[in-house]
Amino acid sequence: QVRLVESGGGLVQPGGSLRLSCAASGSISSSNLMGWYRQSPGKQRELVAIFISGGRINYADSVKGRFTLSRDNAKNTVYLQMNSLKPEDTAVYYCNAFRGSAYWGQGTQVTVSS
Repeated sequence: QVRLVESGGGLVQPGGSLRLSCAASGSISSSNLMGWYRQSPGKQRELVAIFISGGRINYADSVKGRFTLSRDNAKNTVYLQMNSLKPEDTAVYYCNAFRGSAYWGQGTQVTVSS
């Protein structure tokens, strides 16, 4: 059984920072942790940042230069450091893993508002 648990969301003012964490447990390793997606009300889930082949990272254009994806293999955890947050970053953020099929966490709410 695979379990992904996200944490670190919350309310932050524009320009602020948050760090999201996603801890994986069960029949999955850190190499299966792919990255983060987000979904705003009325919109489809969209990619934020994911690991791709060769150790590279693919970022959505809207977050390039502001968000940083990283992974701690020893802790089986993936992180998303989010700086210079904007109101349009408000969404539920989901951790994604892939091992034969896709796995998702329960999501963590990020609200950017003054």
